[in-house]
Amino acid sequence: MIRWAAGAWRPSRIGLRLLAFNLLVVFVPVTGVLYLDVYESRLLQAQEREMVQQGRVLAAALGGGAAFDRDGLSAMLARLGRRDARLRVYDASGALVADSDRVPADPVPVASASYPAEPSGPAGPRQRMLYRVGAALANARHAVSARLRSWIVRAPDAGAVPTGDTVSIVLREALAGRYGAATRPTPGQRSLTLFSAVPIRHDSGVTGAVVVSQSTFRILQALYDIRLRLFEIVVASIAAAAGLTTLAATTIVRPLVRLRRRADALAQRRGPQPADFPATNRRDEIGALARALEQLTRRLDDQIARLEAFAADVAHEFRNPLASIGTAADTIATADSEDERQRFLGMMRRDIKRLDRLVAGTRELARLDGQIEHDAQEVVNLGELVRAFCAAHVPSGATIAIRGDERSWTVRGSRERLAQAIENLLSNAREFAPPGTTVEVGFAPIAGGCRVTIADRGPGIPDAHLDQVFDRFFSYRPGADRREHLGLGLAIAKQVIVGYGGTIRARNRDGGGAVFDLELPLAT
Repeated sequence: MIRWAAGAWRPSRIGLRLLAFNLLVVFVPVTGVLYLDVYESRLLQAQEREMVQQGRVLAAALGGGAAFDRDGLSAMLARLGRRDARLRVYDASGALVADSDRVPADPVPVASASYPAEPSGPAGPRQRMLYRVGAALANARHAVSARLRSWIVRAPDAGAVPTGDTVSIVLREALAGRYGAATRPTPGQRSLTLFSAVPIRHDSGVTGAVVVSQSTFRILQALYDIRLRLFEIVVASIAAAAGLTTLAATTIVRPLVRLRRRADALAQRRGPQPADFPATNRRDEIGALARALEQLTRRLDDQIARLEAFAADVAHEFRNPLASIGTAADTIATADSEDERQRFLGMMRRDIKRLDRLVAGTRELARLDGQIEHDAQEVVNLGELVRAFCAAHVPSGATIAIRGDERSWTVRGSRERLAQAIENLLSNAREFAPPGTTVEVGFAPIAGGCRVTIADRGPGIPDAHLDQVFDRFFSYRPGADRREHLGLGLAIAKQVIVGYGGTIRARNRDGGGAVFDLELPLAT
């Protein structure tokens, strides 16, 4: 998540986002911790309702007689058995008639039924170090919340908890015919003791009261366990979030940083360097990105190499006519006769025309290389281009014949570019074909496209030159003047065909002659 850049530590933005997303795992257990206060209050309300229900049942059972039988009450409480709640019965004067704590019963391993002892050994949740840390954080949160509430709302002081005889307080309420309830801290413990008093009615008068008291110790024990488990979940969730973030930073952020550094190094390089990127063997999106960058870099290297080769070829082709013009200019000044001067002037004019053709050809190549992908495209019928070439050129030497149905072979591209490629191929075939022979143009289907075959009966192409005939400035014409041919026609044709997703190749024809096969995808 942290990376070193420009001499200073700074966090990774992706790493921070991953951490923030992973920390959402902690949201649920933290919400559970915050909900514990509500949960505790509801448990206390449920405990109080249970105490009231016990008191009312006992009061209803005792409301049928005018006087209390102490022995009968003791026997009744003995039949009820030892309970968590302490039951006490008082008569109308407030005198204690029966007490469940005074009823003989089997001994229990706690201090009393009303006040069970809290465990202090290592098995208690509150003795765990993790619980103490969580309690300290919770207490700090409560302190901050209380301070904020005191600043926002100035609440009056509620006063201290009454420290008098709680039983007497609730008993007076019950003997007066009302429900009495009170709460006080349990002596020597963190729990509270709840008191509920229910009047015993006979006819229309109050003949006594039932006081039920119970400690919240068991609720606190359950809450201690829940708090400990929730805090364990919170700690485990934070550890899982940190682990997931570290894993993501190791498997996502660091490879991306390495890819960026490699891309920066390639952008600042001087001279050719191997276009290798890290993580290309991965089978995920980062591996796909690395492979795409590697392929893009290789294509850029190939393009740069082609441009350098093109510049070298252009410089070489320009050098010869310029040298010839310079030699002719130097010689013409010292020529002795007019015929000799005219001969050198003719040489200069011929080389100047060659330079003009070279400039036009190289400009066309450069424009094709940079603009063919941006030309407006349309559906073009290849047979129409062949017929248009035959109609525009006066038949001389070899004739052109179309074999097969040329009307159904349509491709997508620039009509001008495709016509230029077809014209260059047909012109090349007619130049090499002997007079009286036929240049055959055939159309055939292939998978997803069509194949156009241009075959002549010329001298053919030496096997050593089959792969070179499409190179810029390459020309093989036995017995012809090399300076009359630039060697750009087939190079331009190949660049157009390849630019529209096709292929072109040269081969020799059985019985003599050359064949050019070009394949293009059909228009859809």
